[in-house]
Amino acid sequence: MAEAAVANGNHVVSLNIKDDETNTKNQQSSAIFSLPFVQKIIAEMLGTYFLIFAGCGSILVNTDKGMISFPGIAIVWGLVVMVLVYSIGHISGAHINPAVTIAFASSKRFPWKQVPAYVAAQVLAATLASGTLRLIFNGKHDHSVVSVPSGSDMQAFVMEFIITFYLMFVISGVATDNRAIGELAGLAIGATILLNVMFAGPISGASMNPARSLGPAIVSNKYNRLWIYIIAPIAGAVAGAWVYNIIRFTDKPLREITKSASFLKSSSRSG
Repeated sequence: MAEAAVANGNHVVSLNIKDDETNTKNQQSSAIFSLPFVQKIIAEMLGTYFLIFAGCGSILVNTDKGMISFPGIAIVWGLVVMVLVYSIGHISGAHINPAVTIAFASSKRFPWKQVPAYVAAQVLAATLASGTLRLIFNGKHDHSVVSVPSGSDMQAFVMEFIITFYLMFVISGVATDNRAIGELAGLAIGATILLNVMFAGPISGASMNPARSLGPAIVSNKYNRLWIYIIAPIAGAVAGAWVYNIIRFTDKPLREITKSASFLKSSSRSG
């Protein structure tokens, strides 16, 4: 009788464990349709829309009026990214870039199951923003903002790979490492965008973002050499994330590496 009771008890326990595992899997599978996830998708769409509208809009305004200049265009790209990081970074992470989303997932800092929804939202928003600009700036002149290399394909590919590597390396450092000063993440990422556009813009257009190139290409129906702006940024971002992960590890005690991680923490200690 005792043996039967123990056996029955174990059987009940095993059933409970299986039920718990099933419930956990069901919760995880349904989590992607939860309200917080929908809010993240909406934030990514709004962020990517404003990114493309402001950045590509500055190019069109300069083409139309000639008053912004190339340095001004670079500043607009840097400022809009900085603003978006601070405004939606706490909601969706402010990826606003399929290459960044894929890079985070490849380094296990973002769930793969959410990648398709994020990328679709980013590309859709970029297309809508490009369409809006096409409606505003129409006329006899070609107001296309499609990414086009000024030199060879290899030159543009290498340039896009390197600047996206640099961008993702900075993002990994300031946004995913608790040793960094988190309050400066938006400033550092925006400044990186500005620098990249300043020196790489005349060569490759400094896209660093497949959505930024896909949106205008879809609206203008121009897909010439588009593969450069899809493959190079994704490869560069993944490489940048992995390289930062290699140098992330440290033997310092936790109290030392988190001592100056935040201006707010420092001020609270001094107070």
